[in-house]
Amino acid sequence: MASNLVTFLQHQEEFDAILGAEEHVSILDESPAGLPLYHEACVYHPPTRSVFVTSNQMANPSHRRSPATGDKHVKLSRVYDPYQSSLDVAKVEDITFPHIDGAMLNGGVNFGRDHILFCAQGSKDPSDPSGIVKVAIPPEGSCDTTAEVVIDSFHGIPFNSVNDVVVHPLDSSIWFTDPHYGFHQGIRLQPQLPNQVYRYDPSTGSVRVVAEGFTRPNGLCFSPGLDTIYVTDTGAIHGSPSVPFDPAGPSHIYAFDIVYPEGRTEPQLVNRRVFAYAPGKVPDGIKCDTRGNVYAGCADGIEVWNPSGVLIGTIKIPGGVANFCFGENGVIYACNETRLLRIHLRGERVRGALLGI
Repeated sequence: MASNLVTFLQHQEEFDAILGAEEHVSILDESPAGLPLYHEACVYHPPTRSVFVTSNQMANPSHRRSPATGDKHVKLSRVYDPYQSSLDVAKVEDITFPHIDGAMLNGGVNFGRDHILFCAQGSKDPSDPSGIVKVAIPPEGSCDTTAEVVIDSFHGIPFNSVNDVVVHPLDSSIWFTDPHYGFHQGIRLQPQLPNQVYRYDPSTGSVRVVAEGFTRPNGLCFSPGLDTIYVTDTGAIHGSPSVPFDPAGPSHIYAFDIVYPEGRTEPQLVNRRVFAYAPGKVPDGIKCDTRGNVYAGCADGIEVWNPSGVLIGTIKIPGGVANFCFGENGVIYACNETRLLRIHLRGERVRGALLGI
């Protein structure tokens, strides 16, 4: 049990409909060495009732030098939820594939039943995978898998360090953010592209810039009706360890209307507007529930807004949450750096929208 670790703060009465009569919190896994194993991705795979997560960047041991990644690496783990299976405790597997250390994985999303798309920030070595990579989900008990680069450049110009990704459920187009973080973190070469949001259509091979004007675009998600896309800006964090956190810097969520001009199959993003400013700072991963409420992982936990942009509640978690995902029946899996939390919200019909399965 971890109920003493999480506090539920109501800002508006409607948050009660999300919480329900009695929420339940538990720690699925906690790093015994205090390593930040639970940082990003956080992708729930329903067929196997497991969660795929990526670590924060961790220092390489002294015997494993890697100048291309700044002597750092990122782990990909898979955690099986014992509440959804016959397991007594959560089972954790360390997933590997060729060149995974150089991929420096970050965000992710389901891509059909058998694959997950991950954002590979890449390294200074062009032979390391970067961009959007498709990773095959290994059988239970297997730690090795394969990865295929889906797209790694904008018409031959390498992406900076792709950060988060979503898949449109109707046309399977891939939307992703590409901030400059990799360069400032010492794992990528000098950026050649602005901080932008892209749409890639696997059926035609077309890739387009669909939004710009961000300091550091980060998480993104569609509304349940697919008529709005939300994009977070975490520009308050520069990325370089020598640049301090800017408490007055960008910690915003922007909304765009998704429209299809008459006779066109390619969507346009219009009516850019501020949806919310996160009082807990740096909204990172972002999701919607089926009622259109918007959830974002922030420095104070998970903040929740109604569709009008009114903050209705905060799931306050010390250490914050970079990313999270919905599971089944109102469950949220939250990455708390050294812990993976399972938060069961028992409100009526609280479900994650557009899980990409």
